[in-house]
Amino acid sequence: MKYALLFGCALILNAQSGNERLGELLQDRALFEAVGRLKTDDRIAMYQALALAKPADAHYQMQMAATYLQKMRETMDPEYLNRAARLIEGVLSDDRNNYEALRLKSAIELERHRFPEVERHSRRLTEIAPDDPWNWGTLGDSLMELGRYSEAADAYQTMVKLRPDMSSYNRAAYYRFVAGDSNGAVEIMKRAIESGSRSPENVAWCLVDLGNIDLKVGRSAEAEEAFQAALKLFPGYHPANAGLGRVYAQQGKSPLAIEQFLKAEEAVPLPEYAAALEDLYEAAGRADEARKQAARLAVIEKMDQAAGFPANRNLALAYADRGRNLDRALAMIREEMKSRRDVYEQDALAWVLYQTKQYDDAKQASAKALELNTPEPAFYYHAGMIAKASGDAGEARKLLAKALELNPEFQPRQAAQARAALKELSK
Repeated sequence: MKYALLFGCALILNAQSGNERLGELLQDRALFEAVGRLKTDDRIAMYQALALAKPADAHYQMQMAATYLQKMRETMDPEYLNRAARLIEGVLSDDRNNYEALRLKSAIELERHRFPEVERHSRRLTEIAPDDPWNWGTLGDSLMELGRYSEAADAYQTMVKLRPDMSSYNRAAYYRFVAGDSNGAVEIMKRAIESGSRSPENVAWCLVDLGNIDLKVGRSAEAEEAFQAALKLFPGYHPANAGLGRVYAQQGKSPLAIEQFLKAEEAVPLPEYAAALEDLYEAAGRADEARKQAARLAVIEKMDQAAGFPANRNLALAYADRGRNLDRALAMIREEMKSRRDVYEQDALAWVLYQTKQYDDAKQASAKALELNTPEPAFYYHAGMIAKASGDAGEARKLLAKALELNPEFQPRQAAQARAALKELSK
């Protein structure tokens, strides 16, 4: 607390002398660590003041860029990403070999979903600094999105060996889940949470990841506990509110589910939130509210395009789930597959192709989505419905049963459709 007070006092000192003094204070390691525990907005203000006082010192520019990236994580506002990018581009225009700026460039390109570029950039950085775990992490992230899982595993393993902390454990847990080991993923994610971070949002992120894993395999009580812990640590955290919305929806507590999704949507208008609310309102017989959420999806698409994100997998899935805007949904998936080819992209492609009655192509994409036995109930539901449409009743029964085995209420509307399809196939 005393360090936070010290920095707060320093920031209101006379501009030049105060900021110079703050820069000197930051040389003290304890004070530097304390900066990481400041609220994100306070850190932005501090680094802005330092950058103005010392414009020739690129370090403060990059610290501000890193903090903008953190703020973008918290708010999903692309303007913070753009601000970070402009700062990094300015530093690299003066010094194209500035290592700190090159590292941050990888993070920016990851957020822009330019995964082939991130792979090339990260490989270069692993050659420059093979002992820096950051570079192995961004390399692994890009390879995961490109569907090159064996290479991603090697990169993440190197990262864990170099620095076993929250960042590396979180990535290892994600890999284990995608590779079909939900129990192993839970154990490693718990290690990530125990490792801690100076940023509460980072810990909350891992708690949400833990909750999502638990919920996908039917452990709703454990999932609810994780989401509540995330909200306690980082109040108002939109993915945690959405996580609780999914828990309550699966438990049949529609009013509570709507309340949580509305909180999430108010913070960040994501397509999956609008889609969930549309389903909940329809089930509750509230047609006007459902139509408003359907219209919101179109608004989100326009916002994405204005922000420079022409493809959105979750939006395409929302359209496909409802059988509307299917040409647009397929175009978005095709566009995104130019730089993203993981199992989630293959599943999305399969589902959109199914909805457009391209069953043979849908079956091929679905088979790729299931290659790693990722415990995603929706993957098996989609594959089962595709098999049913293709006339393979036996395979359809097996796949639909697997979806319901993982979580009998994985998505209330789709789980009901899976049960109805199984009943029809059993006649």
